[in-house]
Amino acid sequence: MKTIIVALCIFLFTGFTALAQHIDSTLARYANEYAPERTYLQFDKNSYTPGETIWFKAYLMEGLYPGFGSKTFYTDWTDEDGNLLTHITGPVVGATSNGQFDIPTDYAGKFIHIKAYTRWMLNFDSAFLYEKDIRVFTKNSTASSLKNTILPTLTFFPEGGDAVAGITNKIAFKVNDQWGRPVNIKGVVINGQGKTVDSLRVMHDGMGYFFLIPQPGESFSAKWSVVNAPGKEEKGTAYSTPLPTIKSTGISLQVEVSGTKRNFRINAPPEVAAELGTIHLLGTINQAQAFLVTKDITGGNVQGVIPTEALPSGILTITVFDDHWTPLAERITYINNQDFRFYPEMSVQHWGLNKRARNEIEITVPDSLDANFSVAVTDAQIDRDSSDNIISHLLLTSDIKGRVYNPTYYFSDNNDLVSQHLDLVMLTHGWRRFKWDEVVKGKMPRIDYPKDTSYLSVSGKIYGPTPAQFKDGATILLIISQKKGDANKMSLLPVAPNGTFTDPSLVLFDTAHIYYKLSKGILDATVQFMENRLPARSSRTNANGFFYNQSGDTTGTGRHFELSDEMTRLLAQYEGKTLENVIVRAKTKSPLEKMDEKYTSALFQGDGYQFDLVDDKTAFATASIFTYLQAKVAGLIINTSNGTPSMTWRGGSPQLFLDEVPVDPDLVNGIAIKDIAYIKVFRPPFFGGSGSSANGAIAIYTRRGDDANDASGKGLDNNSVSGYSPIRQFYSPNYSSFLPANERRDTRTTLYWNPQVVTTPQKNKVTLVFYNNDVSRAFRVVIEGISKDGQLAHIEQIME
Repeated sequence: MKTIIVALCIFLFTGFTALAQHIDSTLARYANEYAPERTYLQFDKNSYTPGETIWFKAYLMEGLYPGFGSKTFYTDWTDEDGNLLTHITGPVVGATSNGQFDIPTDYAGKFIHIKAYTRWMLNFDSAFLYEKDIRVFTKNSTASSLKNTILPTLTFFPEGGDAVAGITNKIAFKVNDQWGRPVNIKGVVINGQGKTVDSLRVMHDGMGYFFLIPQPGESFSAKWSVVNAPGKEEKGTAYSTPLPTIKSTGISLQVEVSGTKRNFRINAPPEVAAELGTIHLLGTINQAQAFLVTKDITGGNVQGVIPTEALPSGILTITVFDDHWTPLAERITYINNQDFRFYPEMSVQHWGLNKRARNEIEITVPDSLDANFSVAVTDAQIDRDSSDNIISHLLLTSDIKGRVYNPTYYFSDNNDLVSQHLDLVMLTHGWRRFKWDEVVKGKMPRIDYPKDTSYLSVSGKIYGPTPAQFKDGATILLIISQKKGDANKMSLLPVAPNGTFTDPSLVLFDTAHIYYKLSKGILDATVQFMENRLPARSSRTNANGFFYNQSGDTTGTGRHFELSDEMTRLLAQYEGKTLENVIVRAKTKSPLEKMDEKYTSALFQGDGYQFDLVDDKTAFATASIFTYLQAKVAGLIINTSNGTPSMTWRGGSPQLFLDEVPVDPDLVNGIAIKDIAYIKVFRPPFFGGSGSSANGAIAIYTRRGDDANDASGKGLDNNSVSGYSPIRQFYSPNYSSFLPANERRDTRTTLYWNPQVVTTPQKNKVTLVFYNNDVSRAFRVVIEGISKDGQLAHIEQIME
């Protein structure tokens, strides 16, 4: 990963010690080797009903750039009691992943909780994992999902970390209810004698601040109550909340937003200033050092200006250290230089607002960008959560602790008012990426979960044999059987001295049955597959609505519930119906013709001797495949005197294929008859497969699908393993053609979902087509995406 380390020459660097250089190199390692990943998920819509599918697209970032390092993405879905509904794994391609979750038709909860992460993210604070509660409408649920009873909490945050006696302190505060929503209050701050020293004034979304000059030994508290509306006090409880304890020694760090600059001031009581002498001011952004300056504080205060035009957008952390590099104060401030965004254009090429009409939209991006998008089109009148999006999440909420209410507001404009409100968020939310004592010691983070740098492919380990048994070309033969109708895959893999084996080319989806055979000399062995597959997290979150952003759109919620309820009723109705009988007269295929059609590809079709071992019950009495063939194929001679079978037929040795892959007879010899479904013998010459054979060919096919259940007796050792979760394509009806399914009433609330819209500099326009349902008269189009260099895009338009 490329890492930008910005050097700001804002001061004359003095006292740049060896320890400072050591910290600089440690931070560089943090940025380059231990950069945490963060993720955002776009969903097709805001809420659902039981039986519906939740479609999602995940975006990964690492520092300033897309997170190309991790190759596997995980989501855990839990109910209101924290019970795991499913654990989904998906491949990460181009720093994105996508998938779907089917809500059980009998689900009775109001919410479903999703926790999303990569393996690498588990090494760091769990507060930075992606979490969200998704609303589920049921007949027993009401439109209002959260309790009306407000349980407010007032929390104080001294700027810089501590309130210090004898100097001016800026004390920020935040008031929110039990769901994280802001609460408006009015109140006063009083000292220990009950005297009012200041008032509590909410400036924005439950946040505000006041100044305090405490004396040693003083204590303070706040007397406050909830206000329903500006100037209108709610009748009810009066609250009292103590302020943080006043420290007798320390410093205060105050930062003021001034356009593209940050004015800072550091104050210290005289005795503290004299003892400190010099202090170090360190700025970091995305875990990289932005600036470092040493200043003399013996005068009691230090002030200065930090220009930020050259910094990338994001959270700048300013930390003050003493001369022994012990942290004294810390403050975060947000840098918004508008460099994080690109602006694709959406145009409507064909309007279709009528019933089942065709719509065509075109997305155009600047021709210099590679970009990856997801596009959702829904009924414009259903509920919509616009409080968070790809920009606000990846650039703000994924990088701080604590819930931020309506984070998209802080990117709606870059004027002074919005900047001041965003600074309130910085004052009232915890953020500590570094444990500075460990940084000073040069200690790196402990890594318990190495990054998934390769895809979830066939791998495993053999237990039991000694390392010496693996040295002389040990191999394992794998036959992978997956979905019914899919051809089996075969792989002959070398075994490493530690007993491990892997085939990166065999990426697994869904569940597979793997049959295996070890090379000669490896005895008393057991094989474990896919040991690196990460299970669901043991610590699970209840879907209680805390991570749900209530839109307050009761009209949209009501319409969504009405349409979804009708769709659920229609699906249940259609499910109980069957198509009218249709008489089809066709030539009946013989069992051998069906076997040939089921197992052989085009290159292996044609005339030949055919043997159906599924229906040939006498085959089980045969000692081996070669004994069976010798009895069935006239003129075939099998010689096993040297241990390794050899074949002679019509004057030559025929080519042997296992599941249409060329193999040596020795590999086939150990496969039990019970595992074979079909054999086809081709007279010479044979021109199929990977090349021609003048001596003919024998193609052996292992059982798969329903045939695998018909076998009895002991065959190859086998395991059932799980790969990536299946990924389905969103069904979007095509009403331009006649299909029986098109006769059904259509009340879909998601009209179109496409998580894989890609543009390149050579092809910077994409056209998307979708059809209206039977009831919608306007559409909401939400487009989100990321460019190859880490810029983000969010578009929301109404088609009406």
